[in-house]
Amino acid sequence: MTEPALPTPGRTRFETELQVRPDDLDMMQHVHASRYLDYVLAARCDQMARGYGMGMEAFLARGLGWYTRVSHFEYHRPLRFGERFRVRTWIQEFFKDGVRVEFEILKAANGKLAASGWCHFTLVNLQTGRAMPLPAEVVAQYAV
Repeated sequence: MTEPALPTPGRTRFETELQVRPDDLDMMQHVHASRYLDYVLAARCDQMARGYGMGMEAFLARGLGWYTRVSHFEYHRPLRFGERFRVRTWIQEFFKDGVRVEFEILKAANGKLAASGWCHFTLVNLQTGRAMPLPAEVVAQYAV
């Protein structure tokens, strides 16, 4: 018996605007590489609730969480203190137990690309710490 195919996501792009804080900077006075993942995660939390209508609270209430299995970043130009930027994300692909989310981080002033990449997030049962299949209703809610 074969497993049913997962739908192709609609790949709707959602954006969240953020601003570089003083503690985001490295010794070169631009955003430290480790902060870019923080930006993507903050944007996804906002977008899950606002864009998909199913935020982290809904997952936590069901005893579920998301584990960052892989993150891949390409840095195009630096962000600096006080600079505003937009994090644009979309679901590129569904997996049995997770999603591949692609992203772009764009300078708000001119729309130029500061960073891009993707993350593979795995859905996890918080009691067991183990990966679990995506519930059908989650796939349906996020397939926009």
